[in-house]
Amino acid sequence: MKHHNKITAFFIITFLLTSATAVLANAVTNPASPIKRTFCVWDPIGSNGPYANLMKEVKIKALKWGVELKINSYTNENVASNDFKAGQCDAVSITEMSSRTYNSFTGTIGAVGALPSSTELKTVLQVLAQPKAATLMRNGDYEVVGILPVGPIYTFVNDRSINGIGKFQGRRMATFDIDPVQIAVAQQVGASPVSSSLSRFSGQFNNGSVDIAFAPATAYMPMELYKGVESGGGVIRRPLLQATLQVVIHHERFPQNFGQQSRDAFAGMIDGAFELIKEVEADIPSEHWISMSENASFNMDNLFRTSRITLRDEGIYNPKTLRLMRKVRCKYHPFHAECTEKTE
Repeated sequence: MKHHNKITAFFIITFLLTSATAVLANAVTNPASPIKRTFCVWDPIGSNGPYANLMKEVKIKALKWGVELKINSYTNENVASNDFKAGQCDAVSITEMSSRTYNSFTGTIGAVGALPSSTELKTVLQVLAQPKAATLMRNGDYEVVGILPVGPIYTFVNDRSINGIGKFQGRRMATFDIDPVQIAVAQQVGASPVSSSLSRFSGQFNNGSVDIAFAPATAYMPMELYKGVESGGGVIRRPLLQATLQVVIHHERFPQNFGQQSRDAFAGMIDGAFELIKEVEADIPSEHWISMSENASFNMDNLFRTSRITLRDEGIYNPKTLRLMRKVRCKYHPFHAECTEKTE
């Protein structure tokens, strides 16, 4: 079963990165001579990881599409993002946490509790891929040219008694240095934040340095999170948020219609991404999932709603995105109180 999980998780990584690079290359209409562009790719494993190896193969194929891609691989997402910001890369593939620096609108899609399921996320991504949303994709020199789901973010715990936010108090929680949202949530639930990152959190969780960590199901096997839950731990079934992979470019370095062509292509890959994520989630042993009581789920909704409003007022979350996601939630759950209160 573990071997099957590794294959499935690797396939998801392959799908996402191949899709992202294919879109970047295909959006250019075969000029007479290749356009030289640099694509920074974060890979948690390193230069020999699946992201980096795929990019080396795609570099050859990209020449046929009229683009000469120079692939730079990074194990530290923050470094990749900073190099892109400094102009050393023309495009970058990063998580939503990092993309918030370049576009607060798309960087708010993963607001805590804002999108309960893939159904709501799919609707939001389809809306944002439309031409009428193009202006929202740009912020100065930056443009988001593709968004793909990477899966709901779940709470991994090393003790099954931690089955709701009411049990987080006093527990050690891995919080990413680059994400003020995680630190704010830890403080609200009374947890003890422990400095972490995408490259460190799995090791901290597996060796018991932290009691709580957040990750998508796709990280369960590649990052060996099963080691941290096998001795009395588990994964809380209720998602905290919906995570995405976002491709950002310096738009002035690409053809005029590149952005919309790319977003159209990404929109066509959304269903396939969701299917692959579903397969990986199904592979997590049923005994490792932890169900949350209705009361605990209600309390989580209220806490996260308060958190979103607070983070909006602090300028971390984009109010336009929050309003869009509230409208989408109300489309599927019209009788919820928030649909009439409209405080978000």
